[in-house]
Order: sequence, then structure tokens, then C-alpha cells
Amino acid sequence: MLPSLLTLNLAGCHINFPSIRSVNFTSLNSLDLSYNSINSTIPVWLSNLTDLTHLELSVNKFHGQIPDFLGKLSALASVNLARNSFDTLVPGLFWNLSSLTLLDLSYNEFHGLVPADVKNLYQLSVLDLSRNRIVADLPSLIGSMSEFVAKSLVYLSLAGNEFSGCIPNTIGDFKKLENLLLSRNTLSGHVPPSLGGLTCLKELDVSYNSLEGNLTEVHFIKLKNLTLLDLSSTSLALNVSSRWNPPFQLREFNARSCNIGPQFPSWLQTQTNLENLYLSNSSIRDTLPDWFENIATHIADLDLSYNQIGGELPAFPSNSQIDLYRILKMNSNKFEGPLISLPSNVQVLDLSDNLLSGNVPKTNGTVNQNLQYIDLSKNQLTGAVPKHLCNILGIRVLDLSQNNFSGTLPRCLWNLDLYVIDLTNNTITGFLPSSLGFLRNLNSLHLRNNRFMGDLPPSLQNLTSLVTMDLGNNFFTGSIPFWIALNVSSRWNPPFQLREFKASSCNIGPQFPSWLQTQTNLENLYLSNSSIRDTLPDWFENIATHIADLDLSYNQIGGELPAFLSNSQTDLYTLKMNSNKFEGPLISLPSNVQVLDLSDNLLSGNVPKTNGTVNQNLLYIDLSKNQLTGAVPKHLCNILGIMVLDLSQNNFSGRLPRCLGNLDLQVIDLTNNTITGFLPSSLGFLRNLRSLHLSNNRFMGDLPPSLQNLTSLVTMDLGNNFFTGSIPFWIGKSLPNLRILNLQSNQFTGKIPRQLCRLSSLQLLNLAHNSITGTIPPCFGNLSGMIENNSNNVYNVTYNENILVNMKGNPLLFTKTIKFLISLDLSSNNIVGEIPDSLMNLVSLKNLNLSRNLLKGNIPIKIGNLQQVESLDLSMNMLSGRIPQSLATLHSISYLNLSFNKLFGPIPVGNQLQTLDDPSIYEGNNGLCGPPLLKCKPSNSSYSNDGKDEGQEDNDEGLFSYVSMGPGFVVGFIGLLASLHFIRSWRLAYFEFFENAYGWLTLSILLNLARLRRKKFF
Repeated sequence: MLPSLLTLNLAGCHINFPSIRSVNFTSLNSLDLSYNSINSTIPVWLSNLTDLTHLELSVNKFHGQIPDFLGKLSALASVNLARNSFDTLVPGLFWNLSSLTLLDLSYNEFHGLVPADVKNLYQLSVLDLSRNRIVADLPSLIGSMSEFVAKSLVYLSLAGNEFSGCIPNTIGDFKKLENLLLSRNTLSGHVPPSLGGLTCLKELDVSYNSLEGNLTEVHFIKLKNLTLLDLSSTSLALNVSSRWNPPFQLREFNARSCNIGPQFPSWLQTQTNLENLYLSNSSIRDTLPDWFENIATHIADLDLSYNQIGGELPAFPSNSQIDLYRILKMNSNKFEGPLISLPSNVQVLDLSDNLLSGNVPKTNGTVNQNLQYIDLSKNQLTGAVPKHLCNILGIRVLDLSQNNFSGTLPRCLWNLDLYVIDLTNNTITGFLPSSLGFLRNLNSLHLRNNRFMGDLPPSLQNLTSLVTMDLGNNFFTGSIPFWIALNVSSRWNPPFQLREFKASSCNIGPQFPSWLQTQTNLENLYLSNSSIRDTLPDWFENIATHIADLDLSYNQIGGELPAFLSNSQTDLYTLKMNSNKFEGPLISLPSNVQVLDLSDNLLSGNVPKTNGTVNQNLLYIDLSKNQLTGAVPKHLCNILGIMVLDLSQNNFSGRLPRCLGNLDLQVIDLTNNTITGFLPSSLGFLRNLRSLHLSNNRFMGDLPPSLQNLTSLVTMDLGNNFFTGSIPFWIGKSLPNLRILNLQSNQFTGKIPRQLCRLSSLQLLNLAHNSITGTIPPCFGNLSGMIENNSNNVYNVTYNENILVNMKGNPLLFTKTIKFLISLDLSSNNIVGEIPDSLMNLVSLKNLNLSRNLLKGNIPIKIGNLQQVESLDLSMNMLSGRIPQSLATLHSISYLNLSFNKLFGPIPVGNQLQTLDDPSIYEGNNGLCGPPLLKCKPSNSSYSNDGKDEGQEDNDEGLFSYVSMGPGFVVGFIGLLASLHFIRSWRLAYFEFFENAYGWLTLSILLNLARLRRKKFF
């Protein structure tokens, strides 16, 4: 032995215990056993090293308790136990080692509180407790250290624990502190201004906490040495002047998921030493400022992803000697225009999900053989997949999906060492080259939604590393598509063991591929819509042992459900066997599954309980479109984690269990059953409910007031039931997020509540087939959801929202396109009054149905404002007047019904209107004329249809008649004089007539005078 040995360094020597059973180096000052594979407790022989000052045991597999004798090695100045497997309370024995300057317990499983005796370590300069499970109050810990430890501490890392509370103002006492790392805890509150007094501070990381409030210039006033600032995933805001010139020069600034937008922070232009800049998801809605090129000189990692940055891409420098852009992520923005030359030094390039167009250019300068990752997906790139990509020999991941690439694949592409290739959603054609088999390390192959043809080449068997293969939706060009065929022998034994196989929308049927029985490591199997017309083979249970995601949907698989699916030992996470021909009873629900879809089969009987322990993580159940019977089972209430419950289109009966209100449902769909009774008030407890479908059942009574608590509700579909009473006013007052409200075919009475006008997001309102009275509220014209269509998906769960709408004279079911449907249906009620002019403000309407009411007055002149309307039904009312000419400007209309009103005058003429040539759409209006009805009479044909009112048109016609009489009289009189002058017989008869008339007139006057005298005499 070497009793005088002072330093022993065995780091990284691959030693393990019991290789070292005892050590008798009593004079040893420094022992380093780091970076080995020591799987043991801390050995007892360390207690003999009484002069030990430095103990380095990091990066091993030490476990168990921290022995008490370490606390008696009073000379210890440095202890590093980082990255081991200690799982015990935070040891208190170290806090008595007054000479300790470094204590590193990071990356273990220490838990509990930090002992208050930490205040005794008045020489401590480095304290690292990061990445443990310590639960403690930060103000208490900082307070206990502020008197003595604060004078010496240089490095403090508490990251990745469960420290809570705020950052105390006493943090300003740690004047020597250079590194303050508090990320990934549960800290809250504001950052104290005293932080700005830490003149030595170099790194400040408070990311992934619940901190809030403003960071002002005071917080940074003396931080001249700061080089790293990480505020990511907090609610902090940098509230500084646009002219602020920070005292520091950062090398790294991280503000991921911080609200620092909408403009780029102007103070960044002063940071010319930046190497890493992370501003993803930071609410920036701007273009890259002119000064950005100046700060980008030394940037190695640049992440501007998930913002709304527009304009063209900046010109990447061609100088290959600079360190610019090792990682360049500008994905999920609004960059547009051509894709410029690729940076020559970049290793990770992500420009996906933008508006880039044109061809893919070559790299700028010398080809970078270290380029490993290219993602140009979700753009508008065109042309063939470029051959010059084959020159980038180091590339591992190539994603060109969701573009407009065409042509055939370059053969040289298969000479690379690709791990992942994704060409999904393009129009690439041709056969797959046999050189595909050279990609020996290929892990994922995605060729879905292209135009590849023919059989897969035999060289496929060389892809021994293949884990994911997605070949769906490919076809030959021409009128008849053909799907890719997996043309292999039934005895083929593949050389690989897949973890994932995707063949959705591939023609691999009609039988299950027999080679699949060799794939015993399968975790994900997707055979949806793959033309299988078979029953599940006997060997299927063997490969299903480890399957987590199983999708056999949209085939014609028959027989009963296999019993092994209910085995509580399976790893099933997602089970989708919908749209097949499974029949018989529904087996016990799998106890581990989280997503279960058995819809659209022939299953019958009651819903059984889960098999074994109830899985509280079950999120999604869809048993719709089967033949299930009985009451909605109460044992579903035991699945507390369920978010989506779809039992629609079955034969369920009885009453709805009250206990459903105890769940945390986001969607409940019971459409098309025969469930009866009153709605339980307990439904009001479903505070997160977003979609409620109860239509086509036999519910009755008033809507319970508790439903007004469903403030997250987006869809309320209660049509075709027996609900009574008036429409509750609280729908408009308490359900602000409502987009779809369907109350049709019930027994509601009374007036339409004006509170419905508050539903600013409403895009579908259906009150048809009730007994509603009163007038149409004019404030309906303010329904902004029908003025500006906001078609974003508002559902956070996987659920195909659906609604049945009476449109174009027929009931239509809307599913995927429901977000584009804007509809107002008040038909078949007793509504009176006129059609409010304000309804013409609803310019996004696709369907307007006011038929079968008691409406009167004119059709609003501004009906032409509804340029998006496709279906307009005003039939069976008492509307009068002429049809406005603006109706002819509706270029989208494909269904019109104005029948059985009191309309008159010519039917307007317009391009789209002329295609509606069925006379029945105008019948019952006796005064109408013109195509497609009878031709208007001449007196009618001159009617002006320029929008004047009826009285004005009559006045104009009368004035025209009187004015036209004058010229007629003059012409007639002149003709008479000419005849008398040239025809003698006419002239004699004319004067004889006047002479006789004169004699008769004179005699009449004399006789009348004689009578008057005689009366006067008597």
C-alpha cells in the first residue's frame, strides 16, 4: 500500500466494486472515482481517510443511505455525489462541515426539506441541489443563508425541484453570486428589483416557473457581467424603454413561450455577442428588422419558430468560415417567397410550415457534410425533388412532406445514409427504385398520399432497421387508381422486426398479411382502410402482446371481438376497430386502454364493465352506430378520467344516470337513442363540457337552470325531443362560447329571448318546429359569428363534431365541414312582424330559413348582401311587394323557395338565379310573372324593378298618360281639318250637322226660359 499517497484519480477507468474492497491511504487528500460503473453503497473504508479534503463520486450508480461517517471527515472541502441513484432524504450531516466550499448533490432522487443548518456553511461557494425531488420554501432557504452563506456563495442551482414561494428580496445580499439557476420549480410572484444589484451575476435562469409581472430596467441596472438570461415559459414581461441600452452583452437569450411581441425587442440590436437566441412561441407579429443581420454575426443556434414573422427569408451569408447557424429553426411562421440558398454551415434546418414557394436551391458555398436534418414540410415548394440533395452525404432526416413536389424520385437519394425520409402529401410519381434497399439504417419511411405505382421492390427486405413504414394513399395516374401492392410470398419471413407498421389505405387484403405473425415486437399497427375482408387470425393474439396502438378501422373484418382484448395484462393504449363488421356481444372493456373506438359495427347487448381494475386514464369511448341496448350503464361513472363519451345511434333506453355529472367530460353524445325522462340537474357540474348532443331522444320538461354553469359549452344540440317551456334567457347570458345551438322540433313556447344576441361566437342557431311567438329580435343582426366566420377548430379533444341541418329542402348531416356552416333557421313557428333589415348584416350566412311563419311586409331590399347564402327559404308566410332586384346578385345560391306568399311583379333576372328554373319555388304568389312562370303582360313588362316603391311607380305611370294625350289631340284635330278641306261631301255634312245642332240648342234654351217665367208668376 501507499500510505503517503495524497491524490488518487481513477476517473473513467471502468472500475466497479468489489474491485476495490479496502483502501489504506490514510494520508489521502483527494479521491476521484467519477465516471465509472460503481453500483454500490458508499464503502465503509472511506471512514479511514480522515485527511480527505476532496471527494469525487459523481456519475456512478451509488445508492442507499449517505453514511454518517462522511459528516465526521471534518477536513472535507469538496463533495460531489452528482448523477448517482441516491433516493433518500436530503442528508443533514454535510451542514456541519464548516470547511465545505463545494457541495454537489444534483441529479439524484433526494427528497424532503433542506435542513436549516445550511447556514453553518459560511465558506460555501458552490451549492448544487438541482434535479432532485426536494420540496421546500425558497424564501426560507434563502433567508437561512442570507447572513453568512451569502458572503461566499458564487454558484447556486436549485433547478428541477419543487421549490415554491417567491424569489425573496434578500437575494440581493448574495453579492458574489455569479450563477443563479432556479428553473423548473413552482416559484410564483414577482422578481424583486434587488436582483439588479448582483454585479457579479453571469447566468440567470428562472425559466419554467409561474413567475409574473414586469422586469424593468431597474432589475438589470448593475448586471454588467450577465451573459445568459433565460425567461422561457414564464409570465414575465420585459417592460423597458425602446431606447434602453442594457449594461450587459448576452451570449444566450431564451424567451421561449414568453409574450415579448408583437415587435422584436429593440434592445436586442445592442447584443452583438449573441451565440444562442431562442424566441419561439413569443407572440412576435413582425418582419425581421434591418438590424437583425448585425446581431446574427456569431449566432450558432437561432430559434424563431411558432410566431407570425412575415416577409421573405433573409439572405444567409455564404462565408463558410463563420459559425453562423448551426441550428436554424424558423418553422411555423409566415415567411413567403422563394427559398433562398441554404446556409452552408447549418446542421439542423427547419423552415417547415411557412408560405415558401418555388424550387429548392443548392447550398450556399461549400456543401456542408455535417448537415443532418432538413425539414421543409408544409410549404408550397414545387418542381422535382432536387438531385443536389444527394451531395449532402451526412443527412439523416429529410422531410419534404406537404408540398407540391412532382416528378420521379432521383435514384441517387438512396445512396445517402438516411434514417428518416418523409415525402407525404406530394404528387411524386413512378416506381420506387430498387436502390431503396441501400438505405440499411432507414428507420422511418413515409410515402403516403403520392402517386407511386407498382409493387414494392424485393430490395425492401434489406431494410433491417425499418421501424415505421407508411405507404398509404398511392395510385397510378389516370381515371382508375390502383393501390400499392405488397407482393410477397405467403411464406416470407422478413429480416426485420418492426416496432411500427403503417399500411392505411393500402390494398393489403383481403386476408391479413401472414408475414405479420413474425413481427412479435410490434408496438404500433395501423391497417385502417386496407381492404381486409377477413376474421382475426388465430396468431393475431401472439403479435398483440406488446401492441400499444392498434388501428384496424374501415375494413370488413367480421366475427366476434377477440377475448384477449379485455386482458388486463395487455399494453393497449389506443384501440380503433371501428367501421367493420364485428358482431355479437360487447366484451369486457379493456382495463388499460385510453382510447377505445368500436363504433359502426354490429355489436349488440348491454355494455359490460371493465375487466379488472377500472382504468382511470381512459379518455375516449366511442360505441356509436351499433345495436347496443339497455340503459346507459352507471358503471361508466367509475371511469373518472373520461373526456369523450359517444353512445349515439344505438338502442339505449331508460333514464340518464345522475352520476354522469361527477365526471370531467368534455363531450357527451347520446344522439339517436330512446332515452327518456327529465335532464338531471347534475349535468351542470360538467364545467369543462364543450359539446352536448342529446338530439333525437325522448327527453322532456324544462331545461334545468344548472346548465347555465356549463360556461365552456360550444355545442348544445337538444333537437327532436319533448322539451317544454320558454327558451331560457340564461343561454345567451351564461354560455358565452356557444357556437352551435340546436333546439329544433321540441315544444318550446314564448318569445325568442333577446339575450341570445350576446352569443358573439354563434354560427348556427336552429329554433325550427316549435311554438315560438313574437317577432325576430333586430339585434340578431349583431351576431358577429354570422358576420365574420371564424372557422378555427375549438375542440381540444379528438372528436368528430356533427350536426343535422335542414338545408336546401333536405336534412343534411355536417361533420368535417361544420366549422364552415353558418345557419339561421327559425322555420315552422308562429313568428310575426317583418323580417328585420338588420338580418342582412349576417353576410356569412350559408343557410337562412324563415319559412312557415306569419311574417309580413316586404323582402328586405338589401337581401343581396347575403352573398354567401346557398339556401334561402321564405316560403309560407304573408310577405308582399315585389321581389328585390338585388336577389339576382346572389351568386352562391343553389336553393330558393318563396312560394305561398303575396308577392307580385316580375321575377328578377340574374345568372345564378336563372339556374333555379323550378316554377314551384314561386307558386302561390298570384301576382308574380316572368321565367320560370308565365311571361309578363305588356302592361307588366314595362314595370321598373329598380327598387322604387309601388306608389312611386303608379304616379310615374299616370304622369306618362296625361303627357301623352296632348300630342295625340293635336295630331287628330289637324287630320280632321285636312279631311274637310279636300272632301266636299264631308264638308257639307259637317256644316249641316252644326246648323241642325245650333237650331236644336236655340229651341231648348227658349223653352227652358218660358218654364222659369211661368214658375215665377205662380
